[in-house]
Amino acid sequence: MRLSFLWISLVVACGGGGSGNPDSGTSNPDGAAPPNDASLSDVTTTTNPDGGAEPWNAGNPNGSCTAGVPDLGKPADTSKPTTVVGTGTPASCTFAALNTAITTGGVITFDCGPSPVTIPITATLNLPTTKNTTIDGGKLITLDGQSSFEILRWQSNGYRTNTNTLIVQNIAFVNAKTNPQDAIPPAPAPCSQGYDDGEGGAIYALDVGQLVVINSIFTNDHAAPLGPDTGGGGIYINGSKNGALIVGCTFTNDEASNAGAVGALNAELDVYNSLVTNNTATGHDANNDDPSQCSVMNNGQNEIGSGGNGGALYGDGDGFNIVVCGDDIENNAAGTNAFGGGIFFTSDDFSGTLTITDSKIEGNTGGHWTNVQSGSVTNAGTAVGTNAKSITITNSQVQGVN
Repeated sequence: MRLSFLWISLVVACGGGGSGNPDSGTSNPDGAAPPNDASLSDVTTTTNPDGGAEPWNAGNPNGSCTAGVPDLGKPADTSKPTTVVGTGTPASCTFAALNTAITTGGVITFDCGPSPVTIPITATLNLPTTKNTTIDGGKLITLDGQSSFEILRWQSNGYRTNTNTLIVQNIAFVNAKTNPQDAIPPAPAPCSQGYDDGEGGAIYALDVGQLVVINSIFTNDHAAPLGPDTGGGGIYINGSKNGALIVGCTFTNDEASNAGAVGALNAELDVYNSLVTNNTATGHDANNDDPSQCSVMNNGQNEIGSGGNGGALYGDGDGFNIVVCGDDIENNAAGTNAFGGGIFFTSDDFSGTLTITDSKIEGNTGGHWTNVQSGSVTNAGTAVGTNAKSITITNSQVQGVN
């Protein structure tokens, strides 16, 4: 979406558990680096992404949402899998076996032995969009994009029409990378530079009914590095009926032009009990439609600016909210002359609300503004850039607010 309204603002300054389920970081906070197995030809037994030899846990280690999480955010029942990847050994858990399982859809689990295993990804895994799919790594599986491949892709032909659900739980996504192809026509600055595609380094979901991600790690994942609207280093969801529900996840050292960790366009974004640290929006100068500064057309507008909004979380569009509860969002960075180091949320029709509860948002850098139509909260602090119907901040430490 084009953020033409930003320049007006800147005059003063842009899963389902049990029967409820449809199917029945870098490193951790202590700094341990995940394995980088780009040199491996197929599969290897590794230490896990948070540095130990045992099954790992993701999420915010220092707090949680006191009200609990929605039912769909509780671990899905995978006791009756459609497909089991592997036959009990690391060598049996190949990319080919995983690709076959993904193509089939349904409930997918792994049997690769008792130790953590990394599967190098050699091509993007395309998910079926006509059925519910659940993927459960059992806190033992790391998918490594080898700094060359986007890992999971859901691409439906509709827009906010699909009703099928994708659930991903207990799995790590490392070293993912999109390969954008749709370059913006060359034009002198301040006309926009970069790409119109290349969203979602680890997971891209277009017209998914709902995306649920539980107890998973996203580290060193990269989407397109430059462009006014592209983004989502870890995850990007576009045009969803029910949006993204993220519970107990870790996002660290992920990068994209916008939305260093997670981006949502016309899709609800609800993040619970998660750790979102040291992610970066790598674009610059935000975006706008301004024919006085750029005579070249792109996407039907005279675009200026090349992104950089939302160092950690990013939401843009109509008819959706952002909920942050029990999260630790620290040390993320928006791009040069861009906004929302922690959270960037522009409700284009001012119907969307921003709710921050039981969370810590500190040490993020970038521009900021608050433009809100109702309620008592008129300042969302220095980590947030937002146009919203209303804002609620409860039991939270938010930079620039308290």
